[in-house]
Amino acid sequence: MEEIAFYDAKPYDMESFDKINDRYKINYYEDKLNRRTAKFAEGCSAVCAFVNDTLDRDVIDSLKDIGVKAVVMRCAGYNNIDLRYAAGKLAVMRVPCYSPYAVAEHAMALVLMLNRKIHKSYLRTRDFNFSLVNLTGFDLHGKTAGVIGTGKIGQAFIDICRGFGMHVIAYDPYPDKKAAAEKGYCYGDKEEVFSESDIVSLHCPLTRENRYIIGHESLKLMKKGALIINTSRGKLIDSDELLKALRDRRIGGAGLDVYEEEADFFFEDCSSDIITDDTLSLLVSMPNVIITSHQAYLTSEALKGIAETTLGNLDEFFSEGADITRAYTNSIILS
Repeated sequence: MEEIAFYDAKPYDMESFDKINDRYKINYYEDKLNRRTAKFAEGCSAVCAFVNDTLDRDVIDSLKDIGVKAVVMRCAGYNNIDLRYAAGKLAVMRVPCYSPYAVAEHAMALVLMLNRKIHKSYLRTRDFNFSLVNLTGFDLHGKTAGVIGTGKIGQAFIDICRGFGMHVIAYDPYPDKKAAAEKGYCYGDKEEVFSESDIVSLHCPLTRENRYIIGHESLKLMKKGALIINTSRGKLIDSDELLKALRDRRIGGAGLDVYEEEADFFFEDCSSDIITDDTLSLLVSMPNVIITSHQAYLTSEALKGIAETTLGNLDEFFSEGADITRAYTNSIILS
């Protein structure tokens, strides 16, 4: 039986994997994968990693030296992996799709909460304060949603927006014109999306080209009072520039399920700690900012899909003789 080192394990991860696993010995570790913890995988054939684990050159070398042959990511993103360096050393596989509805629905939940001030209303009524002062929102019907990235999650979010009667303008370097025609939305360039949208929602992977796609220049283009939603990757937004735009009241609010420096905080209980990240502290304190801790994917359906695909990737890898040079069905192709 092959052994797998499973990093950054949480109770819901263990429950979803244990429910369907009957063929691997999984060693669960609460620690994140990094230079210090790579040694935990000694004796294992593969490691299972997540969004805030580190897979740089040092970690890749350490894993290879102790006999690890594969990395299975239980997520779609892979910006935390040095893919070029891993080529020929480790096979790298991911979960390209689990439940696009989970993430898209969470994005819309952030829109609704921000717009209708649900978070503020909830706190008021717990104190028996039933005043409606400063809780005014706006109708979504007839407004314009700007969607950056029209993969499966982006398409699911577009469907939700269209269900609210919103106009949708999208940007994607690889536009799906057939879907646009069928669903009644249009594509534009980034500048059009930023300048014409009442809500801008990010649904794209993090690449070198789109790092800080929302920064100083794009924030200047946005409508006064526009809402920004990010359920993708933290470094798509320059947090310091976002903070300035919020302070200057140029942006109406932000719903963030990710943060560019989240690795030391998200998924952990930091309630007794002094937070040294001043930007995060200021964002959390703002009344028109809602931050959730990378939970957009967290539904029972998504967890089941992640476990099934991850174990399926391992099945395929080992059934093919653990060949690190082969391109696997759900892998990132390393060449």
